[in-house]
Amino acid sequence: MQSTGQVNVLGVGIHPVDMQSTASLLGAAIREGGKGYVCLAGVHGIMEAQRDPGLKSIFAKAFLVVPDGMPTVWMGHFQGFNTIQRVFGPDLMIDIIGGVEFRTCTHFLCGGELGVAEKLRDEMLRRFPWIKIAGTYSPPFRPMTAMEESELKAKVRSSRPDIIWVGLSTPKQERFMARYLPMLDTKLMIGVGAAFLFHTGALQDSPKWVKHAGLQWLHRLMQEPSRLWKRYLLNNPRFIVCALLQLMGLRQYTQR
Repeated sequence: MQSTGQVNVLGVGIHPVDMQSTASLLGAAIREGGKGYVCLAGVHGIMEAQRDPGLKSIFAKAFLVVPDGMPTVWMGHFQGFNTIQRVFGPDLMIDIIGGVEFRTCTHFLCGGELGVAEKLRDEMLRRFPWIKIAGTYSPPFRPMTAMEESELKAKVRSSRPDIIWVGLSTPKQERFMARYLPMLDTKLMIGVGAAFLFHTGALQDSPKWVKHAGLQWLHRLMQEPSRLWKRYLLNNPRFIVCALLQLMGLRQYTQR
């Protein structure tokens, strides 16, 4: 997909999609034998891209960058993309894995601490007994060794999944997908962040009104204060300032 027609959020291009159009694009890519990775961009990812041009480049090369956060949706509305809606990672995962259009697809779960991917597999099979989950893998938090890379490639080669779901934190999952997509025998890699933790019960989802108000970050902060306080309390105010400067035309952000 091209950068034209994208929402410019501090120089990161976000496709003006909603859940339904995202599913349609992913379904078409699988049917046509496409190969690419999908990023879910929220405030944290946008601000990380300000500090890391390499991450910004990864976003620019993605098959699809969807708005995973109300601030990215609001930026789209301000720029005239009235149909853009939030595509929340855990919801996208359920819509795709459990969707009728994707019943013939094979899935692979990659992420989380040891045992989390297997727990997620069991939960998905409980909810959707007809789905095909070909394998699981939990990459280490450090860079993978050559032997570990070979193990992952062999697992994927033996199952040839249509979709690899990557449940790592941003920006690790974006770098992971950009590095390993060319090496792996799959069509799509989709980075869904904390979806593994939501669907295995390690994290509680927010009420709908909290999500629509753009306050899910606060709900997450209350659950993981020691890990997330710096991310939210530093990134969020900086994002607001930068976004206001962009919207008022006082600062230009060029998309790559």
